Amino acid sequence: MSKAVAFEELAILERTYPHAATALEYRNPYELLVAVILSAQCTDVRVNLTTPALFERYPTVRQLAKANELDVQRLIKSCGFYRMKAKNIVRAARDISEKFGGEVPREREALESLAGVGRKTANVVMSVAFGEAAFAVDTHVFRVAHRLGLTLGKTPLQVEKDVTALLPREKWRHAHHWLILHGRRICKARAPLCGECPVNGICPTPKLVKSAKGRVRRGGAAAATLRPVRRV
Repeated sequence: MSKAVAFEELAILERTYPHAATALEYRNPYELLVAVILSAQCTDVRVNLTTPALFERYPTVRQLAKANELDVQRLIKSCGFYRMKAKNIVRAARDISEKFGGEVPREREALESLAGVGRKTANVVMSVAFGEAAFAVDTHVFRVAHRLGLTLGKTPLQVEKDVTALLPREKWRHAHHWLILHGRRICKARAPLCGECPVNGICPTPKLVKSAKGRVRRGGAAAATLRPVRRV
């Protein structure tokens, strides 16, 4: 993939999704942090259905820090992996209360020191809550970036480095949302809607078309020369 084509793909996504933003509902950095931790292996829709009761019972980080984990488990059970998530959000709240004066830190190193917070979660909080130049790589971003030929990276960090190298810093925090929304609406994991894709004309991945028997097969001019991008 040439840089010129990569630039054009990203420009098309920017024009297509100019108002793309996180689907998680939150009112402050504390609520966003908790919501992002809960969103692991869970849909944003489910998280948004779960957090109102959680935040009604524990409206501040200091109150969550004092919570009984069993009670938190009950409130977040529908999000999956609820035992580990309950442990993580309570421990993270305790550290925020004890080490950071009850305020969610905005620095990467401090965020990643919290239970349940890795680079992706830290990037989301930095970019969404604090407007920092950060680019989060989730499964949608990883998949779409590979299909568009923006990266050959085998890890989220490599993908992050490759994509951010193509963009000015001020667009990093927006580009994450372009790719996520495109992955959810068009470039879906199992059945991408290539015929509806605004990047269709320059996308390097062979198009997916249905055969006469209804099976999905690869077609289009690119299929003769390009191997399919591995899905992750």
